[in-house]
Amino acid sequence: MRYAALASLLILLPCSLRAQDKRGDWKALYGVRSGEKIELVETSMKKHVGTFSTVTDEAVQMREGANDIGIAKENVARVTMLDKSHRGRNALILGAAGAGAGAGIGAAASRCSTSTTSFNLCGIGRGVAVGFGGLVGLAGGAGIGAAIPSHPTIYRAEPAKSNTPR
Repeated sequence: MRYAALASLLILLPCSLRAQDKRGDWKALYGVRSGEKIELVETSMKKHVGTFSTVTDEAVQMREGANDIGIAKENVARVTMLDKSHRGRNALILGAAGAGAGAGIGAAASRCSTSTTSFNLCGIGRGVAVGFGGLVGLAGGAGIGAAIPSHPTIYRAEPAKSNTPR
């Protein structure tokens, strides 16, 4: 019974986290300060990169290059902050986690046993296997950490409702 309750909690947890997502709230743009660098994507998938100026209930104003532009709320698909990139931090954290996991796998794989499996690191020594596993884990973790998109999305429009019956 205890395992069933834990399993249902783990299954339902992502659903509740998704329900708390407030990215569809236009009022979140009121928290952006003037002069912050943003990326705005229109519903036609035209991308604008510039500095945020102001927001009203009807539109958002930004400076793109030397031009001031205003985009109506109904034409905005997504607004993303560009100033707060954490790729280096993500690479460091996941690199350390990958190094630890790789070292653990290297240590486990270097244990000598009497089995005749095809994958056996007995001959190279335990220290070398742990170091090699840690190095591979570090490289893999750092690569994944650097690849994770880390610019926070401030606003994302609700997807359009389809008129086709189901």
